[in-house]
Parts: sequence; C-alpha cells; structure tokens
Amino acid sequence: MTTDAFRALYEHLRDEARRSPDDRRGALGHLTPERVVAAATEVRSGRTVSLAAPIETRPGPDNPEPADHRMTGAASGDIGAGGLHFALDRFAMNVHGDADSHLDALCHVLFDGELYNGIPASSVTPDGAGSLSLDVVRDGIVGRGVLLDIPRLCGVPWLEPGDHVTAADLTAAEAAQGVRAGPGDLLLVRVGHRRRRRELGAWNAAQARAGLHPTAMRFLAQRKVAVLGSDGNNDTAPSAVADIAFPVHVLAIHAMGLHLMDYLQFEELAPACAAAGRWSFLCVVAPLRLPAATGSPVNPIAVL
Repeated sequence: MTTDAFRALYEHLRDEARRSPDDRRGALGHLTPERVVAAATEVRSGRTVSLAAPIETRPGPDNPEPADHRMTGAASGDIGAGGLHFALDRFAMNVHGDADSHLDALCHVLFDGELYNGIPASSVTPDGAGSLSLDVVRDGIVGRGVLLDIPRLCGVPWLEPGDHVTAADLTAAEAAQGVRAGPGDLLLVRVGHRRRRRELGAWNAAQARAGLHPTAMRFLAQRKVAVLGSDGNNDTAPSAVADIAFPVHVLAIHAMGLHLMDYLQFEELAPACAAAGRWSFLCVVAPLRLPAATGSPVNPIAVL
C-alpha cells in the first residue's frame, strides 16, 4: 500500500468517524446502554472463558523484558510457623509488548503531533497522559463479542507471519460462521498467533506476524464496531505501508477512536463457540484503574 493511499484512507476514516470536539470515548459511543442490555441476552449456558494469555516472567524472542513477579513475603522463617502470616508479592511489566494480553488506550498512538480527535500530543507527559488515558474505560467495557476465526475459514491451524486479513476475509468468515458484526460490538479476529507460538515456539513477532490489512478498517467503520481485538498485534509485520510501522493502530486508534486489544488468546473460545454453534457472546473487559496510563494488562471474559 502506498503512503498516499494510506493517507487517503486515514483521512476518509477520520472524517467518517468525526465527533464533537470534546469527545473522549471514540468508538465506544456506538456501545449504548441499550446495546449493553441486548448483549446480556447472548448468555445461554453461563460458561465463562478467559481471552487472556498467562502473563510471562521468562524472557523469549518476542518478550525480551518480561513481567517481573517476585514474592515479598512471607519470610522463610514464617512459612509453616504458627500464628497469622501473609503471602505477599508484587509485579511490574511493560504493558505494550508482543507477548502479554493488553488493551491500548486512545492516548497510545501519537501521529502527526496529535492524538485522536485533535488532542495535542503534548498532553502526554513524563507524568502520564492528561487526556484520552485509560481513565476513559474506568467503568469497563461490556458488550456483544463476535469472534471471526480466519484460520478456520482458510482450513489451516494458523495464518503465517506476514499474512494479511482483508475485509473480504472478514465478510467470508461471517458468512461461514453464520454471524454478523454490528454497531457497538467487540470484534475479535483470530489469526492463530497463540496456537502457532504454542506448537512451534516463540519468535520475534516484532519482525514477522499475521494481522489485519489497513484496508480492512473500512469494514470496521461500516459496521460501527466499538472495540477491536486479536490474538496477534492487529497489525501485520512487515507493515503493508513502507514508512508507517503500525498502520492499523494509526487508523483504529488515531483516526477512528477505536480501543484495541492485542495478543489475546482464543484457543479455548474458538472450540467453545464451534461446539455451541454460535460465534457471539457477552464480553466483559475490566482494565486496571490506572488514571494516567496508556494501556493496561487485561483479562477479557466471554460469557456464553
């Protein structure tokens, strides 16, 4: 995709998604209270499924600086001793990596000196984000989740690194699965990243991974989805646009105001949906309360 074509697509999606100057919720505006109530009717069996991968603490090709989890108590002399003691621990992590499941806030992408909706990039300081931060979703995101399984459509266990998911693929997956994404939905796109990683081992996903083609964002704009998530990074690597490393992030977050969830895992959800014969469900996303943060580790829950 040429830079000029990308810029034209960016401007089209930005203009199509244009909201009031004081808007801070972006595409979450499509997720109305009425649509949350309707999403609750998706619950049939009551089965809950985590959409997050376990947080990793060992370094690997795609996770050179993993989360640091350490025990701070109880003291070794207290273990097994009488009386009251507490087991204590702490953890620290880089939120925006290539291994752990996380949500991107709307302040995550700075492009041409601005954030989403024309907010100056200078609102992000060493002390945190002054606007469009994780605080926007402090009350969580609850809505109808829709899983589109692209490897299932293609008859393969996973897409290979570098493969693109197109709008035609999304439409074909809907038809094959008998489901349709609509306004306010949380659209989840499986590329099989987690299964490939589990069976073949980790690799440098920053250099090569499957994801959405930038033009697929037209599909999401037309359907007015509220959130996009994937078991990869959502962006393909190498990038489809030579001089923009993360074009889907720019289009989704910066142009459309769309919160992203990266590196989820669907290896339990996909067979559960197939067994149930339906690919929509109630989805509950509860980020941490980090008011000035650009993102959060996240454990979305599908309720079938």
